[in-house]
Amino acid sequence: MDFAVYVTGLGMGLSLILAIGAQNAFVLRQGLRNEHVFLVCLTCATSDALLITLGVTSFGQIVGLLPWLDPVMRGAGAVFLIWYGALSLRSAITSTAALATAGGTPAPLSQAMLTCLALTWLNPHVYLDTVVLLGTISTQFPGQEASFALGATSGSFLFFFSLGYGGGWLRPLFARPSSWRILEGIIALVMWSIAARLVIGD
Repeated sequence: MDFAVYVTGLGMGLSLILAIGAQNAFVLRQGLRNEHVFLVCLTCATSDALLITLGVTSFGQIVGLLPWLDPVMRGAGAVFLIWYGALSLRSAITSTAALATAGGTPAPLSQAMLTCLALTWLNPHVYLDTVVLLGTISTQFPGQEASFALGATSGSFLFFFSLGYGGGWLRPLFARPSSWRILEGIIALVMWSIAARLVIGD
């Protein structure tokens, strides 16, 4: 295993998954409420692992058959990340939202799992992030795709379990809208840096 490629995959995986969305807010909320945390985190991380593996293995093979697809997807991925970063920057400037976690009766396990699966597999962004973007980036490391995929997968497990079980510690922090705005600003910078890497990689 190439450790440098593994670290790159880890960083890329974490950077993409850090984007605030319905899935991450749901995991954090479950952690703050201490409801079905382990199974929710495991479901999200395992789903990511399957999609990352699909992207890294299949995308490379497709590019081998269609060489023109790699630069096209890199360009499209860069445009998407620039747009996504702009949305995050706008949210960082204008958002007044805070995470609401208090109140309500605990949801049964079946309902929590169905919600988790829907937020994961019915979200088109998860396919862009895992299959398309990570699959595209992995083509920059010929012969080391497994190291990249393992790094990105590790990032998913690290993130989701940290988010779920760190919920109690994070509760005072993310009860303030300013915390979300700071994180959104960081996400914008990360998205743009990945976009630049995709373009320069051509």
